[in-house]
Amino acid sequence: MAVDDTVTTWQPLGQGTLTDRIRSEILRVLTTRGLSPGDRLPSERELAASLRVSRPSVREAVRSLQAEGRLVVRHGQGVFVAEPTAQRALRESMTRLDHSLSELFAMREVLEVPAARWAAQRQDLPKLEAVQRAFSDLEEALQQEPRDYQRLQDLDAAFHLRIVQAAGNRLLEQSQGVLNDLLQTGLQTTLAIEGRAERSREEHLRILTALLEGDAAAAGRAAQAHVRNVRRAANRRIAEASARIDNEG
Repeated sequence: MAVDDTVTTWQPLGQGTLTDRIRSEILRVLTTRGLSPGDRLPSERELAASLRVSRPSVREAVRSLQAEGRLVVRHGQGVFVAEPTAQRALRESMTRLDHSLSELFAMREVLEVPAARWAAQRQDLPKLEAVQRAFSDLEEALQQEPRDYQRLQDLDAAFHLRIVQAAGNRLLEQSQGVLNDLLQTGLQTTLAIEGRAERSREEHLRILTALLEGDAAAAGRAAQAHVRNVRRAANRRIAEASARIDNEG
């Protein structure tokens, strides 16, 4: 996603130590606009014009931020917000390890149960509205026939990520993003199991209701029950697949 310059106001820098000032201005816009990894910045020419500085000065500031791991330059494509170093390191280290399904779901429970409690306590209304929209998107997709299970898996992950975002802890959010990637890579969605999509909807609704009512204890219980139910469904799916392989052998 590119930065919308009709919304973002780049402030002229004037004279001085331009590299540092350009660097600070880019970071200011990244923060105020809440840009995410993968979002694209304006072109070098556009940045130079907005900041009223030379293109070489912009290039030097971008190089500095790239060296810090804040931006990534893709030749022929542009300048993009980089994945945070801590998140990238976590992703790489987790990918190298051979995580069992049990470990992944245990980690999910560790993350999502407190996140649900904190989200209920914080009552960040815009973030809770985002959770509600994610639930509505998932519910709408569940009504479509034939069901697109890859889309359902993505929307399910988005629902849980919105809850973590409503908890207000960025490290927790980064960890949840990594965990979602691992689960989606290594596990086919359990929503395809007969009746599981409907039960999952009911579990999601319990979580959402507790969040909107500000009931932290109920939100935590609902999140824990949901994760454990998904884990049991995943274990059943794997057991059934193993049984089929044994029978075919």
